[in-house]
Amino acid sequence: MAKQQKNQSKAKKKASYRVSNWSAYNKSLMQRGSLTIWIDEEVVANWHPPVEGKRKRGGQVQYSDQAIECLLMLKAVYGLPYRQTIGFAQSILNRLEADVRVPDYSLLCKRSKSIIIDLPVTSSTEAKHVVLDSTGLKVYGEGEWKVRQHGYSKRRTWRKLHLSVDENTQELQAVVLTEAGVDDAEAGKQLLDETPGEIGRVGGDGAYDKRKFYDASTARGIDVILVPPRRDAKIWQHGNCKKAPLPRDENLRRIRQVGRQTWKDETGYHQRSLAETAVFRFKVIFGNSLTTRTIEHQVTEVRIKAAALNRMTQLGMPDSYRIA
Repeated sequence: MAKQQKNQSKAKKKASYRVSNWSAYNKSLMQRGSLTIWIDEEVVANWHPPVEGKRKRGGQVQYSDQAIECLLMLKAVYGLPYRQTIGFAQSILNRLEADVRVPDYSLLCKRSKSIIIDLPVTSSTEAKHVVLDSTGLKVYGEGEWKVRQHGYSKRRTWRKLHLSVDENTQELQAVVLTEAGVDDAEAGKQLLDETPGEIGRVGGDGAYDKRKFYDASTARGIDVILVPPRRDAKIWQHGNCKKAPLPRDENLRRIRQVGRQTWKDETGYHQRSLAETAVFRFKVIFGNSLTTRTIEHQVTEVRIKAAALNRMTQLGMPDSYRIA
């Protein structure tokens, strides 16, 4: 009996991994704190928008979108409020002896409502393998002590963050922020639309097992859809039908033949955990709450954080291998 328990404890022991490029990865971690990563010469040179044509009536735009994005990036990376962000940025520009001024904090807040943030991603000619996942971000509400003492109240509000992650580079390809009640399959359609380039395979958990997500994936030209059907799933299209077989039905038939675990091993479904890793990295670096209140500002906030996370990823990631 004791020997059996000992064997079971060995089986439950987690696998150990070792990082093979620790020196390079360690340097990339230190670079994340370097100001030159977030403020470079190109940003300072394009701090003000170019003057084009005749002056228009009304107030003129004095700061470029690139300058506003730079300030919002500093705010997100270093966890600063708007006022402290302005003071921090101005002190840096003074040290650099740059002949530019930073905008007022109220203008920075106003511009953040409408600015469009593009995610920096590595270009590739090959079809991408993307994995999807979602998580909750708290907007406002009680602290843990108050919840333990008095319970939750109606003012506790959440937003739902949906991510599309490239399996190869681990970069965020698309980010969607929705109300808490929007399901993953609905947001998944928007993630696929916003993911750049060709997609060869997409993976997600059982929350994406809905017709609207499969239809959106097929319309996007995705051949391999790795979403495990629910336990009591039924075939959607009969095998004798003249139409092409549905990817979801093919997955279900294979699961019935070899079992769910074997199907996951055969298809490489476990790569979906990279999406959970991206969620973990996002929350560890930027926290699990949003500092802004309106949905327009919140969309900009999560896109700024996603762009910053992609920059950190491009600096270097660990290359680990399993220890026998």
